[in-house]
Amino acid sequence: MKKSIETDRLLLRELELSDAEGMFELDSNPNVHLFLGNKPVKHIDESIDQIKNIQKQYEAFGIGRWAVILKETNEFLGWSGIKFITNEINNHKNFYEIGYRFIEKYWGKGYATEGGKAFVDYAFNELKADALYAYADAGNENSRKILEKLGLKYINSFEYEEELEVWYELKNPNL
Repeated sequence: MKKSIETDRLLLRELELSDAEGMFELDSNPNVHLFLGNKPVKHIDESIDQIKNIQKQYEAFGIGRWAVILKETNEFLGWSGIKFITNEINNHKNFYEIGYRFIEKYWGKGYATEGGKAFVDYAFNELKADALYAYADAGNENSRKILEKLGLKYINSFEYEEELEVWYELKNPNL
């Protein structure tokens, strides 16, 4: 597995425990959790536990969410990347899902799209994934626009954890 990917403005790398403060800033913000079940974290220990869980995914599946760092300033912006999902969601199981979450002050600057394009390329050219999937809260228009910019297509709406979600898919064009 690669340890990092660079884009024009970003460094994408595995999450480290030193990212805990940035993760806490991200996930303690109620606005970030508006479309995520409204469950912001309350203590930095929750962020540390989340990073440790993601690091276990690296070991188990060779992939997981990565830190997004602004190259110019070395600031932690949030996370992006591919996660291997083993539980069933929308009649799919054992699939690669692309996702992202950014600190609010970095919204609307194109970072999710820039990082997402690098991960689409990584999924198809490095992981040789057949397809990438994503789901978002049906009301999260900004996230849906990003998925569409990445080339994912809306497939259907479904209920998950008592919320209306939308399902997106992108087939590997190299297969």
